[in-house]
Amino acid sequence: MTTIRVLVVDDHPLITESLAGALTPYGISHVTAVSDGTKVLERFEQERPDVLVLDVWIGPVRGLEVARELLQRSPGARIVIYSQFDKDQFVLEAYRVGAKSFIPKSATTKVLAEAIQKAHEGETYFTKELAERMALMSVRGEESPQAKLTDRELKVFRLMALGQTNAEIAKELSLSSKTIGIVTQAIKETLGVQRLADITRLALKYQLIDE
Repeated sequence: MTTIRVLVVDDHPLITESLAGALTPYGISHVTAVSDGTKVLERFEQERPDVLVLDVWIGPVRGLEVARELLQRSPGARIVIYSQFDKDQFVLEAYRVGAKSFIPKSATTKVLAEAIQKAHEGETYFTKELAERMALMSVRGEESPQAKLTDRELKVFRLMALGQTNAEIAKELSLSSKTIGIVTQAIKETLGVQRLADITRLALKYQLIDE
């Protein structure tokens, strides 16, 4: 059995410690961990794991944004999202970002191991429950900002929701204020909101910013 090298990103040490032992029978015997979400990209470059297991939130850091940035830098990275935050919008966004699987922490170790093994092989993995939920989302449509906005618009939307001005957003994203003005207007039109308070409420509803 081929040993799979895994880097686990979670801000709860007990989880990473228990996974290190629990995954061994499945050929996953090299498990290291990082608890600081700001260090994920650096550790990934240092260790080059076969699979990255990533939570939706790592303290104040949004794991799906980390996944998005990592896949932009390293398109071949194989990511499994492992989280208690398994709301529909997170599941959908995880797959759209490029994660190979989304496994809720309520799942068994065997299910997580299967997802890691499939990711190592370059395959996408769905549990039966999540596959059914995603099928329902496809049928009824998806109204979340994640579904309606482009990657750049979503990033700007989050900063708007945090109360940043166009000038501040432009500086943070290294874009012109004119470009940000165009993007913010497009966001408002796409989502059908105009007031900052409504944008913030929408971001909180879909947990795109931390309360």
